[in-house]
Amino acid sequence: MRYVVTDYKKEGRGKVSLCLNEGIRLWLYQGEARQLGLSVGSELSEDEYQSILHDVIGKRAVKRAMHLLERQDRTEHALREKLTQNAYPSEAVEDAISYVKRLHYLDDERFARNFIQIRQEKQSRMQLWSGLMRRGVPKEVIERCLEEEFASDEREQIRALLEKKGYSPETADQAETRRAYQFLMRRGFRSSDALAVMRQEESVSRYL
Repeated sequence: MRYVVTDYKKEGRGKVSLCLNEGIRLWLYQGEARQLGLSVGSELSEDEYQSILHDVIGKRAVKRAMHLLERQDRTEHALREKLTQNAYPSEAVEDAISYVKRLHYLDDERFARNFIQIRQEKQSRMQLWSGLMRRGVPKEVIERCLEEEFASDEREQIRALLEKKGYSPETADQAETRRAYQFLMRRGFRSSDALAVMRQEESVSRYL
């Protein structure tokens, strides 16, 4: 297959946007485009097109991925999303993902374990699960890491939260008890743990 440059547009920061047939759009630096001799009407063979994707844009995507990971640890999902937002084509994105995974700069399991270790004293098991799911960590990785890393006493967490909110089961009325219970449910704690810590389980249950 041969590709034809149908549009050549200068962008900011020394970049150019190239539109090819088949609806393909590529972003290159002006120097790269000149070196490759690209202009409206230029034709590319399949090998030349693949070389641009992998040898030019792909290598740049790798550098961008490394820079992003130096600034903060990310999940594979988050890094892929960021590179896509930066207008890298899917082939270049996969080159970058493959490279950083091979060197263990990108590791969803390591990310999940660190996430749990850092947050488990202040977040419930369910909150940690939800946080990792939002970041695109696979379910099986979350399950394994929570099973092996989560060691926090959730009843102690509940007790500390209730004390911070000034809740006392001896003085709380029905409305205060219901608000405290709903607060704990929103934080992802189990009902049995919430009721046990709130004590007076039978009377509390009647309020809910």
